[in-house]
Amino acid sequence: MYPYIPILHTHVQIRVQCIMTLPVFGRNRPEGKILETVGVFEAVKQHGKYETGQLFLHSVFGYRGIVLFPWHARLYDRDITPPMSDSKSEPPGAHGSKEVKGKTHTYYQVLIDTRDCPHISQRSQTEAVTFLANHDDSRALYAIPGLDYVSHEDILPYNSTEQVPIQHELFERFVMYNPSKSPPFTARDTLKAWQEKNHPWLELSDVHRETTENIRVTVIPFYMGMREAQNSHVYWWRYCIRLENMGNEVVQLRERHWRIFSLSGTLETVRGRGVVGREPVLSKEQPAFQYSSHVSLQAPSGHMWGTFRIERTDGSHFDVRIPPFSLESNKDDKAPPAGPPGPSFCQSAPNVIG
Repeated sequence: MYPYIPILHTHVQIRVQCIMTLPVFGRNRPEGKILETVGVFEAVKQHGKYETGQLFLHSVFGYRGIVLFPWHARLYDRDITPPMSDSKSEPPGAHGSKEVKGKTHTYYQVLIDTRDCPHISQRSQTEAVTFLANHDDSRALYAIPGLDYVSHEDILPYNSTEQVPIQHELFERFVMYNPSKSPPFTARDTLKAWQEKNHPWLELSDVHRETTENIRVTVIPFYMGMREAQNSHVYWWRYCIRLENMGNEVVQLRERHWRIFSLSGTLETVRGRGVVGREPVLSKEQPAFQYSSHVSLQAPSGHMWGTFRIERTDGSHFDVRIPPFSLESNKDDKAPPAGPPGPSFCQSAPNVIG
């Protein structure tokens, strides 16, 4: 008999053995939903990586997705005491003077099933990847909805007999059904060309992690490129932050406090309520929250660090450290990022750092 596969903190419901079922929502159903079989779980890979075309369920946020290609990042985990070699030192003024050892860790570029996006909106705001727009407005961005980065340990692989198991407008432009392969989806030339063209702007290279009083903060910075504005160069970065409650106590994020150091010598302080307009609650039922924000500097590099003010149910507070991370622009700025082969939407970069 196959073991049950525990899926925690998601909207997903799992039935006997390895058959996976998800709620399907409809107006004429009791309570608006029924259960529908989606696929069969596969063994989790303890070694090696998942291939392009692998279907998966996100172990924390519960959405269905498909792997496009892997990234090999350097994970700097401040919860691990490092040896002196292969480490990164902190910027001036950051938390202490601890050096952090980096180790290789696999992440994946994925497409999210659009049917699941409404169910993860309260726990994740990273279901889009933003790029600098390819025109004169230095603050204009375009975003590709349903594109995400997923850590190897968050992948719960499954297979399906459907030829189009993931609903996303880029699914059939990026992969094709090939029943002779395992998994039975292979990359189209469109995906390979798009990956190669946008590699500098998609690349995930460094991941930073630190835990304070059972609240783990993970930060992933991405360089977005440089634009000219008022006779000066403006360098842009996107950063993704994930907060996870590793304990049993219910807590709520109330405030953020950022310190941003630029190579030009400036040190900026940003304080504000919540993050991206939200003050998320972290509990055993929904222990994680993700979001993305942007920052710009008039210098090619810098550092960011800070704290989140967290409130307990009794009204007391404590500060959770945001691990220091570098803002580096060691990419080729000569060619702007290529537009997506499918749907995107334009937006303006926010004035307030989240």
